[in-house]
Amino acid sequence: QVQLVESGGGLVQPGGSLRLSCAASGSISSIFGMGWYRQAPGKQRELVASISGGRTNYQDFVKGRFTISRDNAKNAVYLQMNSLKPEDTAVYYCNSNIGTLTSGPRNYWGQGTQVTVSS
Repeated sequence: QVQLVESGGGLVQPGGSLRLSCAASGSISSIFGMGWYRQAPGKQRELVASISGGRTNYQDFVKGRFTISRDNAKNAVYLQMNSLKPEDTAVYYCNSNIGTLTSGPRNYWGQGTQVTVSS
C-alpha cells in the first residue's frame, strides 16, 4: 500500500556532492518521521540523519556535510551530501513511519540507492 522510492545516487569524486530524494506514495494518511540510513559492504545498516516535526538529527560522521530536508506537500525527504568521502560509500535507504487509511503507523523502507565516492 505504501512505497518509498529513492533516486539520486551515483558515482562521485571525493569532495563532490550528491542529492538523494525519496518520495512516499500510496494510501497515506500521516507521515510521522522520515530519515536516511546507509549500509556499507560487510557492515550493519546505520542511521545517517532523520527529520521529524521540523527537528533534524545527524550522526556525528555527517554533521556539517549533509543536510536533510522534507517537503510535506510531496511526501518527500531529501539528503544533500557535500564534501563526500570514500567512507561515505554505501547503499543509502530511505525510511519512514507512515500511517495509512487502513492501519496505524508502520515502518517502511525504500529499495536503496548506491552512492560510490571514488577517484
